[in-house]
Amino acid sequence: MKNQVPTPHIGAQYGEIAKTMIMAGDPLRAKFMAERFLENPRQFNNVRSMLGFTGTYKGKEVSVMGHGMGIPSIGIYSYELFNFYDVDTIIRVGSCGARQMYVHLGDLVIAMGCCTDSNYAAQYNLPGTYAPIADFGLVRGAVDACERLGYRYFVGNVFSADIFYCEDERKANWTKMGVLADEMEAPALYMNAARAGKKALTICTVSDHILTGEATTAEERQTSFTQMMDVAFSLV
Repeated sequence: MKNQVPTPHIGAQYGEIAKTMIMAGDPLRAKFMAERFLENPRQFNNVRSMLGFTGTYKGKEVSVMGHGMGIPSIGIYSYELFNFYDVDTIIRVGSCGARQMYVHLGDLVIAMGCCTDSNYAAQYNLPGTYAPIADFGLVRGAVDACERLGYRYFVGNVFSADIFYCEDERKANWTKMGVLADEMEAPALYMNAARAGKKALTICTVSDHILTGEATTAEERQTSFTQMMDVAFSLV
């Protein structure tokens, strides 16, 4: 695998990326994490401005990188990281829109499973519907970290779509099924991890509320959603 790097999307050489990767949709959020959490961060990627850095956190090597928006984008990056750079664990931190009234702005959502209307799983030719799930050890570690740090959190299903602006009113039915929030990347990450025999987890901060219309600003989403980062780095 390592003779296939750099890839068309990641300019790093083999060995420049740590076994554990923390990813965010916005590459500037990855830069923020590198500056806030990593000692001696060194940039390994700037292809398509998708910033990536490797450094140490409490003596352990860890990388951070952007993955862009949507299932197709994270599908490419996580596939290459798992299969070409031998990354063992990817933890995604991102924003989500709450679907339940008891979930509020700023709460953390730990995506134990994810529902989707994406066709991503069709490539595996499975004789049924695949249920993408996170690694249980990472879920348990994230819950323990939230309890220890006193962060308000929920664990359960999220819904992940390829479409951000949706005209299909049936989308509201996911709320009736107890889905906690909407995001746009977890299924591809979880399926790529499963296929490669690796580990993955998505931790989101509620940035807006689908039912009430409440929302945070783009700047707040980029720089102030640090609780999910604290939890993600506790898993390194």
